[in-house]
Amino acid sequence: MELKAIHTRFRAYQLGEPGSSFSYFADNHFTLIEAKLTARSIESLAEEMRICAKTEIDTLHITSWDMDHCNLRELKEILATLMPKRIEYPGYDHDSENAKNCLSEIISYQSSRRKAALRMLAQRIDPPYIEGLNKSDEIGYSDLIFHPKEIFPNSNDNSTVKVFRGGMFNVASLGDIEHPNIGAMLRRSRAFKNEIDVLILAHHGSKNAINSKNFFQAVKPSLVICSSDYDNQYGHPHDEVKTALHELGTRIFTTKTGDVVIESIPNHRKEYSIKNYISNSDKLSSRDQYISKKFRLLSMNSDTLRARQNPGFKGLK
Repeated sequence: MELKAIHTRFRAYQLGEPGSSFSYFADNHFTLIEAKLTARSIESLAEEMRICAKTEIDTLHITSWDMDHCNLRELKEILATLMPKRIEYPGYDHDSENAKNCLSEIISYQSSRRKAALRMLAQRIDPPYIEGLNKSDEIGYSDLIFHPKEIFPNSNDNSTVKVFRGGMFNVASLGDIEHPNIGAMLRRSRAFKNEIDVLILAHHGSKNAINSKNFFQAVKPSLVICSSDYDNQYGHPHDEVKTALHELGTRIFTTKTGDVVIESIPNHRKEYSIKNYISNSDKLSSRDQYISKKFRLLSMNSDTLRARQNPGFKGLK
């Protein structure tokens, strides 16, 4: 696999209320993660799209039917103004009126786009869909979807788990998953263990089996992101989660003070910067710089890379 130069941006939006909203831009493809659009975030999203020279979003990716991930009123505004060409929506059924109405709105939007001869795909991310995907443990630039491979009784554990890796750094989105079996599945994946630069904490940074020292130690993200409003009632990220990350030397950035922006540094192959802004200003509360795992891996010689991807490999005979 040849290393590519791709201008890549990620943004975590401060919402001013409970919930999550992120975007990932790479190779001229703009993905909005979660159907949330608040009075606090709308200008930031407009700014981000201007920076990326986009007037519409390419993909709307929704991890969960819970209202802090997909709000009907905000979904309607996103569909009407940002006009996504693809929607990836949760692959589990939910009894709430919000979930039912959101799904109806997505199907109606798809129908209206097709009647107007406009490109549109609404894709349910469920176990049969994931089973039909090509398997990949190789380093690359194609996104990977890991879950739901099965449907769990707790709806949180049916959140979509996806790795966005179309750019020069990779971002893992975990939704609200909590079950240890899902964590074990992710830890067994060579791609997930080796390639995650930015890890979005599961369930807003709550204490659970995914946001654990064992999981962080196995995945070794370069940094983690927590979508957590300043005065949220749950105090996320949980103190034990912060302690585990501190002990591992992994920095955590939150939307408590303002948006978090990560961007590849020209020549868009090796380094990326992260800036945590102060709300409603261009002032920074913190910043840092990292080298992408993709650059490190693709810069290895073939024998080193083979050993990294296949531990215990002794060479061809």
